[in-house]
Amino acid sequence: MKEKVAVLMGGRSLEREVSLRSGRRVSEALAERGYRVVPLDVTPELVPTLRREKPDAVYVALHGKDGEDGAVQGLLEFLGIPYTGPGVAASALAWDKALSKRLFVKAGIPTPPWVAFTAAAFKHMGAATALDLVPDALGGFPLVVKPSGQGSALGLSKVDDADRLPSALLDALPYGETVLVERWIEGTEIAVSVLDGPDGPEVLPPVEMAPKSGVFDFSAMYTPGETDYYVPARLPDDVLRAVQGLARSVHELLGCRHVSRVDMVVDVDGDPYVLECNTSPGMTETSLLPMAAEAVGIGFQDLVERLVRMALDAVE
Repeated sequence: MKEKVAVLMGGRSLEREVSLRSGRRVSEALAERGYRVVPLDVTPELVPTLRREKPDAVYVALHGKDGEDGAVQGLLEFLGIPYTGPGVAASALAWDKALSKRLFVKAGIPTPPWVAFTAAAFKHMGAATALDLVPDALGGFPLVVKPSGQGSALGLSKVDDADRLPSALLDALPYGETVLVERWIEGTEIAVSVLDGPDGPEVLPPVEMAPKSGVFDFSAMYTPGETDYYVPARLPDDVLRAVQGLARSVHELLGCRHVSRVDMVVDVDGDPYVLECNTSPGMTETSLLPMAAEAVGIGFQDLVERLVRMALDAVE
């Protein structure tokens, strides 16, 4: 019998149901590989349960707030339990899209122009009176409005004219304290996953997402049949190499370890733009990381075990 692994899932985030799907699938894969699996929904009983069970490692299958922002990572480090995925600092940086985009710009990594507004700026500083300046600052419409700290495209809206901008901001603010307004880049949406390996980061084939609705939102992500996927993405070889290089750069810039998934869009001229980095990629039947891994012969069980071994090997 192999080591004991606790799989953290669920929690209180808006991505709870997706996390439960990821966690159950991960738990089944580890059990089939002979690990002693302790599936744990994240509740106030988490810490006493971890102290009682004394797992050798934790697989973090949490998505969204508390699971991807460094909160649970910091708790696990305090408890001295090794875990899968990026550490506290990398998780916090990737979670805050406004902050990570500033790092991208400083490092010369292309990202769409944007402005960020906090709830406090609207409530106490009169930011709403400057919304008329946004289109010119970003190069005109269309724009995309989304929470700075959120996953699964929750709270995301495409905005085609000035009349829609205030309501889109109001729609996004309940999902977080900071909202991004970003230039919409028309083109091919892709996700490029990175796995650490013995010789450094291994960049997997880019996955192209072609949502039938035209917007890769929560419904398009998790409703079977709503999106067509292509692995590798239908892009020229030189562009494929370029986006893989960008994914590696983002992974290293943010200090990620074990795994990350970098979401991008490639415009009609073949120029890529980095949108964000995800530090706890989904592991459901429609998730992009397993899809990319499968394309290079890494089956789901192999992928899950590889991530667990990274956590375990770090303390050996």
